[in-house]
Amino acid sequence: MRRRDFITTTLASAAALAATHLTGEARAGGALQAPAPSGAKRFRLNYAPSLGQFKAHAGTDLAAQVQFAADEGFTAMFDNGLMNRPVADQELIVREIQRRNMKLGPFVLLADFNNKNFVTRDKEVRAAILQKMRDGIETMKRTGVGQALLVPGRFDESLAWEYQTANVVENLRACMDLCQPAGLVLVLEPLNPKNHPGLFLTKIPQAYQICRSVDNPSCKIVNDIYHQQITEGNIIPNIEAGWDEIAAFHLGDNPGRKEPTSGEINYRNVFKYIHGRGYQGVLCMEHGQSKPGREGERAVIDAYRACDQF
Repeated sequence: MRRRDFITTTLASAAALAATHLTGEARAGGALQAPAPSGAKRFRLNYAPSLGQFKAHAGTDLAAQVQFAADEGFTAMFDNGLMNRPVADQELIVREIQRRNMKLGPFVLLADFNNKNFVTRDKEVRAAILQKMRDGIETMKRTGVGQALLVPGRFDESLAWEYQTANVVENLRACMDLCQPAGLVLVLEPLNPKNHPGLFLTKIPQAYQICRSVDNPSCKIVNDIYHQQITEGNIIPNIEAGWDEIAAFHLGDNPGRKEPTSGEINYRNVFKYIHGRGYQGVLCMEHGQSKPGREGERAVIDAYRACDQF
């Protein structure tokens, strides 16, 4: 998945929106009308399609995409690129989500695959990191989305791992000085080295150790189950072991990062466990589809419907 560059400028500020997750009447909006409500039963967990995931059915209109997902029973959506959208689009997305009593998952705040940022003590790098936090806080104020995703960059082959870990913890503590008072929770994402070689953060136990060391409620983990299957497997026991620090999930089957039931992960049992723990957060459907077009989109919906039966 393509991430945004490390140092970017924030979008212009706009008036803060009302608190999220309000109930209201649904409408399609835009030139392309969404299909009539199907009456589909709402899912038990907050599986969250990405904006654009069902474009063969709903087209490119943002309101129509939200409408289609809601009509199919989804109770959440996510948009990795929310922070970099025009303010008008941010406002539209949040308004349409609110009107359907849905949730909006974490946006990408900082996912730098090219630089050794968090592993260093460099003061200029620290200043750039903190400016990025301020940008994310402004996005949170506009949208009400209280979780932002962070990938803490590459590791440094010339520096002992223990020093790098200590530097990551110290940089995150500095971020907490801004994020916690503002109410923004950073969710750290470990990514597997097969798809993303050279990154510092690769496993859930490693992320857990860092969160415990930072020791702040605004520093948590997004557990990407696709990556976890590749790096450490043992999915349900590892979710259980890291539960206190996990605040969000990303989904995708392995191999191929397609919808559940397309690969080897028993998502029905995974979802059953997560539901049994009383999880109320978002599970971002950060994956492709095993078939193209409308047929593929319908297969995605059917797969979640099948895995939601427990």
